[in-house]
Amino acid sequence: MSSTPESAARHRRSAGFSGTSTPRDLPTTPRGLRTRTKLVEAARVVFERDGFLDARLVDITTEAGISAGSFYTYFDSKEEIFSAVLAEVEEEMLHPDVRQVTNGDDPVSMIRKANRAYLESYQRFSKFMRLLEQVASIDEDFRELRRKRGESFVQRNAKSIRQMQQDGVAGADIDPMMAASFLSGMVARAAYSRFVLGESWTIDEMVDSLTELWANALKIETPAS
Repeated sequence: MSSTPESAARHRRSAGFSGTSTPRDLPTTPRGLRTRTKLVEAARVVFERDGFLDARLVDITTEAGISAGSFYTYFDSKEEIFSAVLAEVEEEMLHPDVRQVTNGDDPVSMIRKANRAYLESYQRFSKFMRLLEQVASIDEDFRELRRKRGESFVQRNAKSIRQMQQDGVAGADIDPMMAASFLSGMVARAAYSRFVLGESWTIDEMVDSLTELWANALKIETPAS
């Protein structure tokens, strides 16, 4: 990208990911909702194409086919619309979420499904996931925001691990939060290595290896084993 150290510093100083401004309510009219949706979709195209630092608001409004002045009816800044794009991606993207295992469920099969769903969704959004790494490297507030959002998924997986421990499926001596944090991070890093850095593994190979590592780490005991 063509941005200079000075321009990068300006972006860091002006970033608004810390939530210092009050988020706006969603538009109340169908037309307003459609316009906002167009802006968010256009912003994703521009961010993925140009990167965060080089993306310009005029490029976003041009991509959306909306007048430049209308942008400020819906967003205050580039940082705010980036956060809106992130929220849309997170809504669509499946995370490595091990759902609650009930009687009769095969926990290894559940983990396998969760890993596959995450990898396939990561592949769909790989351009934006690469962009997240860029923004996290230049903005401390966004890095903290991302950490907090990731923590919520770790807590969800930790809850499932606790349930497996209560059912006698997973090792009782395992720290659920620590295991969930490490294992979720492992899957996320594997996806980044494959779909951003360009490793040649197939999704099937990744699912097999990651699921085996999860099952071994959690000391899962099932009738089949």
